[in-house]
Amino acid sequence: MGIERGTGRRISLWVSPDAFIAPVIAQKRPRITASPGLKLSKHTPDNSCPLVLFLSQMSVWWQTLLVLAALLNCVDSSAPSFVQRCKYSTSFRLAKTTRTHVQHLLKKYKVQQLGNVHFEDRNRHLRGLPFLSTDFSEWLKLSDWDRLHGAFWDMQAYWNVLEGRRKQLEMEERQRSAPTTLPQTMKHIQLDLRDLMNQVSNQMRFIRRSWIKPTASSVQIDPGKTTKTVWDSRVEGYILLRDLDLYLTKLARDFLLLASKNKKRHHADKESTRKH
Repeated sequence: MGIERGTGRRISLWVSPDAFIAPVIAQKRPRITASPGLKLSKHTPDNSCPLVLFLSQMSVWWQTLLVLAALLNCVDSSAPSFVQRCKYSTSFRLAKTTRTHVQHLLKKYKVQQLGNVHFEDRNRHLRGLPFLSTDFSEWLKLSDWDRLHGAFWDMQAYWNVLEGRRKQLEMEERQRSAPTTLPQTMKHIQLDLRDLMNQVSNQMRFIRRSWIKPTASSVQIDPGKTTKTVWDSRVEGYILLRDLDLYLTKLARDFLLLASKNKKRHHADKESTRKH
């Protein structure tokens, strides 16, 4: 409130509540007027003034810039390692979930295909599947790229063998006219493996931009060339699921190690940034 020089009239000082530079605009006090036969109406300050609009828009921009500055201040130079750690943790959880699905399928497979839920055979192995045994010290020394590269092709090998076994089961069930849920459950596990492979491929591309995910090749089954007995074929399906269960345990450990290494890098980069 103030007195206008030379007139003696009182005026009000209107300040935009959003403005950071505190502009002071002199305007007349809102007053109430009445007209004959009309209700009282209140007149508010005229915000159509170009200066007022400009200052109001500037306040919005300043607020937006301050919010962005606060967000950027929370994200330090070690953000890439933090993002990678989150991705590895996600892959770790998916590997564990897929392993649980494989374990459930293995029990159903032993009951329906082998007639014994307690069936065990640790001596036989399938050609074309990755080796599960590894030297611990060599495993620790693997670079992130080598670890991810090996995991991608190992999962591709399991996916291919699963595809062949699933198609073979579907063909056998059509011949016997006795469908089961085993092929469909195998298909779901293949989808889980495909999701894991996509995640690993993205992580590999983060390390090397030149990495291009190879195109998946279809698996063809020729029933005329097989010389295996029905029992041998069924045992091979058991061996496939048994080794896949063990492999997913190893794969989960890989993702856990990668997440731990990136966590250490994140803290190291953070400390380095604070020192500078």
